[in-house]
Amino acid sequence: MYLNIISIFISGGLGAVSRYLIGFNLAKHFEINLPLSTFLVNILGSFIIGFLYFLFIEKADINPAIKLALTVGFCGGLTTFSTFSLELFEMIVNHQIFHAFSYIILSVTICLLMTAIGAYFAKLV
Repeated sequence: MYLNIISIFISGGLGAVSRYLIGFNLAKHFEINLPLSTFLVNILGSFIIGFLYFLFIEKADINPAIKLALTVGFCGGLTTFSTFSLELFEMIVNHQIFHAFSYIILSVTICLLMTAIGAYFAKLV
């Protein structure tokens, strides 16, 4: 249990630092009015977690702490969108199409709404 937590902690930090460095370097080299770094890390993290998901299915003998470090830790630190994408992928593979699309609509709508509400309350402070 403790090894899992330590693995997630360390690799989550590495993922977050990777996200920062990608954003920092993209900002230095590109001037575009889109959140390019967020878009890129979401794409990269989704690829990595998809790759790892199937790799871990095929190679069941990999230490659980390593699996958690790479998925929950690194990919989670890099982007939570990768986990969101994997959960949607699993729903679609399991023929839970209605659940998948409901999850997409609710996640985007409610999270955007909560961002607006958070911004509203921040203005009151």
